[in-house]
This record gives sequence, C-alpha cells and structure tokens, in this order.
Amino acid sequence: MNFAVLVFPGSNCDIDCFKAVEDTIGQPVDYVFHTETDLSKYDAILVPGGFSYGDYLRCGAIAQFAPVMAEVRKAAEAGKFVLGICNGFQILTEAGLLPGALIRNDSLKFRCHQVDLVVENATTAFTNAYAQGDIIDIPIAHGEGSYFVDDATLATLKANNQIVFRYSGDNPNGSVDHIAGVCNEAGNVVGMMPHPERAVKDILGSADGVRMFESVLKSWRERNGAASVR
Repeated sequence: MNFAVLVFPGSNCDIDCFKAVEDTIGQPVDYVFHTETDLSKYDAILVPGGFSYGDYLRCGAIAQFAPVMAEVRKAAEAGKFVLGICNGFQILTEAGLLPGALIRNDSLKFRCHQVDLVVENATTAFTNAYAQGDIIDIPIAHGEGSYFVDDATLATLKANNQIVFRYSGDNPNGSVDHIAGVCNEAGNVVGMMPHPERAVKDILGSADGVRMFESVLKSWRERNGAASVR
C-alpha cells in the first residue's frame, strides 16, 4: 500500500505523519509537494497539520487552490483513502471534500493538550479497527478547531452516520455537538482536529492513534483481497 503525505508551505506535521505510517504499519510512504499533479500511484493520502500558507485569509483557504488538491479531489471521488488532520481537516472543508467549517476556538486561545474522544463511527476506512463507543486518548494543538455546521447539515451528518469522533467530557474549542471529526458519505475521506499521528507510542502519552493506521491498511487489504492487517 502506498501512502502520500502532502507538504504545503507551512506544513509542520508532515514528518509526524510520515513516521507514523513507517513505524505503525511499515508501508511505503512519500512526501508529496503541493505542486504535484499526479497522485495516481498512491492508495492513501494524508493531509497533515501545520499552518499552510501561514493561515492567511482563513486556515486552509489558500491551500485548497494548490495544484495537488485537484488530484486529491480525483482520488477521493475514485474511493481512495484521504485523511485530513488539523490543518488538513481545515483544507478538506475549504476544498468542499468534507462538510462544515473550522472557526476560532471559543476561548480565543490556542489549545494544546491530550483529549478523550468517543469513536462514534467505527465503519470508516480509518476507524474500523476500533469499536463504536471506544474512548481514545489523542492530543490536540489548534487555535481554530471549532467545527461549525448549520442545523440542517448537522441533521444530515447524524442521519448519514458521518460524525466520526466527538470530544468526551470537556469540549476544548466549542465545536457544534462536540464534534471532533467527520467523514464523507462514502467513509473514505475523514477529517479530524486531534492528531492521531502524535499518539502512536506509549512514550508519547498514548498509542491510541495506531489503530487509525491499522484501519486504513485493513481497508485497503480487504478491498484488494487480503485478509490480515499485518
């Protein structure tokens, strides 16, 4: 299985994503720059956190126009696996690949600490190694992580089981309905504000993010006729 980790000017979690793939599932992974116009060799695309283009205008607002994003749209429509983390989630919403928007934290402060998440949808390409209702420990690091949708879109998300993660207990940013992550209707595109790539070893404070990478490998192998995760 081939992974691409996108790199925009201002990305700073690209190395974390690269190492998470390498250390957890040992699959081939490349850095792919924002100018790339061919992602056909890749089975999964990771859109990492950071401050793409300095977060000018809005977080992700400029990155959505990078040449590589046309290929990300094409890959998503073809059913390939796409994960946007933090700034990557912001980019995917700005690009229209996921519903909603990310706005300033209600505290108007940057929040950087561990949070508990509830797995609300364990059927997506990135969550099938969890069970619905699992509580997992994943860190956040964002200033504009408050997920917002209008009432009609929220109702649609609930009806289609597109809410993937919710914050358990404290809502660190004021997100609507405590939402921490969502997916598209097909479940192959997931966006989330917390950082699973920073939770892949106990020494980091949690290894609960490992199963996200195991999930996508499992999804790919099932699609291609292989049975086991490793």
